[in-house]
Parts: sequence; C-alpha cells; structure tokens
Amino acid sequence: MARSSILDRFRPVGAPGPAGPVGVPSTDVPGYVTELAPVFAALAADIDGSRSEVQDACQRASAAVAHARADAAAVVARARRESAADRAAAAAAVTAAAARDDTQVIAAARAAAAAIGSSSTTRLPGVARAVVDRLLQDQLGRAR
Repeated sequence: MARSSILDRFRPVGAPGPAGPVGVPSTDVPGYVTELAPVFAALAADIDGSRSEVQDACQRASAAVAHARADAAAVVARARRESAADRAAAAAAVTAAAARDDTQVIAAARAAAAAIGSSSTTRLPGVARAVVDRLLQDQLGRAR
C-alpha cells in the first residue's frame, strides 16, 4: 500500500465460507483526524486569508458607516440652517400677499364709500324736500 485511502480502512471480504470478520477497520490508529489533517493543513492558508478579508471588510464597512453618519449630520445641519431662511421667506411672502389683499379691500371700500357719498349728495335735495313736505302735511293735518 503506497497511499492510504478511506477504503483501506476496511479488510477485503473473503470467499463464502465460515463466518469471519467482515468490513472491520484494518487499523485502529489513523482515524478521521489523521485522514483529514492534510486537508485542513491545505486549507489553513485560505482560512487565514478569508479571516483577514473579513476583518478588512469590517473595517471598510465601519469607515463607510462613519462617513455616512458624518454626511447625514452635515445634511441635517444644513437643512436646519436653511429652514430658518425658508421660514422667513415664507413669512415675508405671506405678509406681502396679505398686504396686497388689504390694499385691494381698502381700495374697494373707498370706491364704494365714494359711490355712496356721490349718490347721497345727488339724492339729498329730493329726500330733504320729501321730508319737509311730510312734516308740513303732518303739522297742517293736526292744525285743522
């Protein structure tokens, strides 16, 4: 036997005949540890390499998370700064719109007041004459 194999652990089965040990391991010493030791020894470099790659990946991930958190904090800070300016601009726009609306309402009220004033001055002599006539009629009607 030049090289051991898993199949070497079992004795060859003899020809039919009296009962004998069949399929019994030929040696008790090697075991699975001895058989798998060369496989694990060959994989040791790959295992160490994968461990170092995992450590590098964890470090890169930690750096990426820290960078993302810093970027997010900068975005939040900028948004807070800009929100004050945006609120002031919105308040100014609302105030300007209210002032325009107020100016339009006041102009409409003045126009209505002027229309009422002009119509009252044109109707005043007729209304005054009607009031005086009625008062005179009432007074004359009581005197009789």
